[in-house]
Amino acid sequence: MSEVDSKPKPAAGAKPRGAPKSRQKRSRPGTPDEEKSRGEKARPEKTRAEKSRQEESSQEKSREEKASAPEVNGEAAPPPEAVEPDPKLTPEEAEQARKKYLLRRFWISARGYWSRRGDRLAWPFTIGLLILICINVGVQYGINVWNRSIFDALEQRDARTVYLLTAVFLPLVFANGSLVVAQVYLRMTIQRRWRSWLTTAVISRWLASGRYYQLNLVSGDHQNPEARMTEDLRIATDSPVDFISGVLVAFLAASTFIVVLWTIGGALTLPIAGETITIPGFLVIAAVIYAAITSTSMVVIGRNFVQLSQRKNQAEAELRYTLTRVRENGESIALLGGEDEERSGIDRNFGHVLRQWALLTGQHMRTALVSQGSSLFAPVVPILLCAPKFLEGNMSLGEVMQAASAFGIVQGAFGWLVDNYPRLADWNACARRVASLMMSLDGLERAELSDALGRIQRGETEDGAMLSLDNLSVTLDDGTSVVKETEVAIEPGERVLVAGESGSGKSTLVRAVAGLWPWGGGSVNFHADRRLFMLPQRPYIPSGTLRRAVAYPAAADNWTVEEINAALDKVGLAYLAARIEEDAPWDQTLSGGEKQRLAFARLLLHSPDIIVLDEATSALDEKSQDKMMQTIIHELPKVTIISVAHRAELEAFHSRKITLERRKGGAKLVSDIELVPRKVKRNVFQRALWGSGARGGARREVE
Repeated sequence: MSEVDSKPKPAAGAKPRGAPKSRQKRSRPGTPDEEKSRGEKARPEKTRAEKSRQEESSQEKSREEKASAPEVNGEAAPPPEAVEPDPKLTPEEAEQARKKYLLRRFWISARGYWSRRGDRLAWPFTIGLLILICINVGVQYGINVWNRSIFDALEQRDARTVYLLTAVFLPLVFANGSLVVAQVYLRMTIQRRWRSWLTTAVISRWLASGRYYQLNLVSGDHQNPEARMTEDLRIATDSPVDFISGVLVAFLAASTFIVVLWTIGGALTLPIAGETITIPGFLVIAAVIYAAITSTSMVVIGRNFVQLSQRKNQAEAELRYTLTRVRENGESIALLGGEDEERSGIDRNFGHVLRQWALLTGQHMRTALVSQGSSLFAPVVPILLCAPKFLEGNMSLGEVMQAASAFGIVQGAFGWLVDNYPRLADWNACARRVASLMMSLDGLERAELSDALGRIQRGETEDGAMLSLDNLSVTLDDGTSVVKETEVAIEPGERVLVAGESGSGKSTLVRAVAGLWPWGGGSVNFHADRRLFMLPQRPYIPSGTLRRAVAYPAAADNWTVEEINAALDKVGLAYLAARIEEDAPWDQTLSGGEKQRLAFARLLLHSPDIIVLDEATSALDEKSQDKMMQTIIHELPKVTIISVAHRAELEAFHSRKITLERRKGGAKLVSDIELVPRKVKRNVFQRALWGSGARGGARREVE
């Protein structure tokens, strides 16, 4: 259910979806007073046509400005152009190309955090983190030199130097600890603010123009969007900061300590077959070869990490969704005794999760073998390599220990991939899932900006009608017709019942009127400055207090407790007045009939101009339904009502009935019956459609 302030505003807070098409202005006969009033309204400083041209120009200008603006603070730039795979590629090659593009698509939006209009603290924090990393590597070098000096002093039994170096060590430790703490603060702050910025941008696009609903109607890889915007997006923004800072640390450490190894180790001379072979910088060469072996082993062994991580994440998301569905529909499941069937579905999904974890466990076992072996050999290898020179007296104990420390740092830098490949694979999978959601949103947004994809236009009525459907056709996103060529004009104060067999497209037509269904043709036009209120068959009950639930979608404090209690009393929920401030799971507590009564209480509070009831009384008995409709008509006598329902009893509360009939190629409007004869004549538009000679109460057939 949503409230709409329209110019026209067919969806709450949403801009009209698509520019209104220009239509021939229609006239409507009326009383002399109405004609006089209309004439006075037709003589403002600017004519209506001029206003229309200015609005279209303003929309075009706004669209151009939007196209040139980057994605910032939830305001998204136009989506990237659709990228189609080369038709010459094999299916496997096309899938690989798609995966590469997904990472590119993620960065198209994510890098906006550092753009000119991104987070103002992004660059200061990033530069500060880089400076701290550089300083910390310098402190590590100081500790490495200290390591050499202390062992040389111990070898020489120089107590004075040992005590002096002990005193120097404390400031080094303090400096290193302070720098590490500062790095953690800046790194995690960047991650938090980046996640906040990107999450705001994605959620804003997801909520805009009803896309969160439209994603359910289109195909694509965007299942479980809530998981993609929470856990997947968190990993997608956390890991790159860790990776970049880790790579920088590894590069600086490798560059610094390779020089140390080259300087300390020098050349190694080996006698082989009566000849001597000199290996310059042998410690550096050994470190590079050692790291190449371990890294290559990790890449080969962990080549399936990305795919397995992606499958595991998808399986986890599906399990969470299944459990959420059980919680949300607990009452229906309990009443039907469906626990065994639900348990079967949960076990099936959980079994899929466990199978994916088992495959991932095998990958972790193999990578752990390489990582553990590397960690055991790394401290020993440099000592063994330096042993010949130490035994010959060409290297001091301090130099051996300094070389061992430097070798470990260089090995750690070169082996960074060994330690982080699983996380890199997990990030890859999460970034692709987020990018898949972005691509689905891109497709919806491109459809909104393009007239070639068949969009229902939105505009204002020009003949005084409260609502008009001009040659409206509703299609699926693949072009399949659901409702076609619908022409309807509804006057202010009319109460129209939309009837038809199940599956004829009634609810789809309602969604198109509300602006939630964008695909099709023709236009939906509202009277200027009128508010639309939707009552679906299953009212949404938000979490929180009952007062908030009744006031939704407005704020709870927009009305006093007395006003809300009065609305509850009028719809037969006076017994809930004492619990108005109680925070309870009302969605699970209230029955279906109580929820529909609560929705009518909302209606009374908001007092809109147009009401659309989509099976809004289906959970009420006949007597309660009659009382509810009488209450609405009595409390809101001037409101325009459009009802979608199957019950024939509702005809007594409507002045007009239109019928949809399912046909090949899409449902079509086949009849219009005036349930209450009208005193005024139909306007020219309706006479042309239904025939000017028909009397009130007669049935009109549409060929």
